[in-house]
Amino acid sequence: MLQLNQVQCFVELARELHFGRAAERLHMTQPPLSRAIQQLEWELGVILFERRQNAVALTAAGRAFLPKAVHLLDLADAMTSVARRSAGAAGAASIALIGYVPSAGFDFLPRVMAAVARSLPGIEMILHEMSTPEAIAALHAGRLDLAVVRAPAHFDGLHARCVVREPVVAAIPASHPLAARRRLAINDLHEQPFIMYSPGQGGYFYELATAAFHTSGIAPRYVQHVQKTHTILSLVGSGLGLALLPQATAAARFAGVTFRPIDLPAPIVSELHLAWPRGGRSAARHIEQLRELILDLPDAMPLPATE
Repeated sequence: MLQLNQVQCFVELARELHFGRAAERLHMTQPPLSRAIQQLEWELGVILFERRQNAVALTAAGRAFLPKAVHLLDLADAMTSVARRSAGAAGAASIALIGYVPSAGFDFLPRVMAAVARSLPGIEMILHEMSTPEAIAALHAGRLDLAVVRAPAHFDGLHARCVVREPVVAAIPASHPLAARRRLAINDLHEQPFIMYSPGQGGYFYELATAAFHTSGIAPRYVQHVQKTHTILSLVGSGLGLALLPQATAAARFAGVTFRPIDLPAPIVSELHLAWPRGGRSAARHIEQLRELILDLPDAMPLPATE
């Protein structure tokens, strides 16, 4: 029988594609993570991951299983929240279900959590990492109270306010000659090995970057398209190529990655929006308090270039 902890281990490993990082995110060591994945594969009767020397990759079965696994975890969280609310326990009415895109976890979400701990300690936030389309769908379905998502997004039937505007920066392998520069120009990226967001889940940045390249008449040499910012940083740190990322990712301080400001033909601004449903639970007093706290947060201070 499938166990939720096995499914959670699978989802984190599928997101990180690295046993060490996945184990760290799960607050466990690698051996029990490996055992959980092996037990899950045995239960399903399929191989979910191709094991490689320094990383792993999803098999076709793993790719098919991933969205169902994410949905199962979301459903389990929602069921827990409903049960707690129904039990009438003290504080149960102060739960907030929040979805967020991964890049919000570098700077914005930690600031939100610190502000809530100071000003609204009675509110318990249950966090779900997901893509913008997944978060928008969850808001419409009533599975989230608030979501921090990318723009542009279709906010039909929802309220939304921009909460972060920040420039993009160049992420460079520390050993690359361009890392010695204090500031880059977009022409410096011409014919350089480049790691790009996928046009699917990473479509927001994919469109911004490709438009800037087209306007400038330059052509980076794409070596990999990936969905997750953590994966891009890992590949940059391994020396595989350069990337353009939101400025807040510099807070991650990945080994082997240098961040530098870059001059672009037109400023590319990375935006995060807070979105919430019209009516329903969004009118609850504690959700209104949390929403107003988030909307009143000052924007992040500019981050210095760092290695």
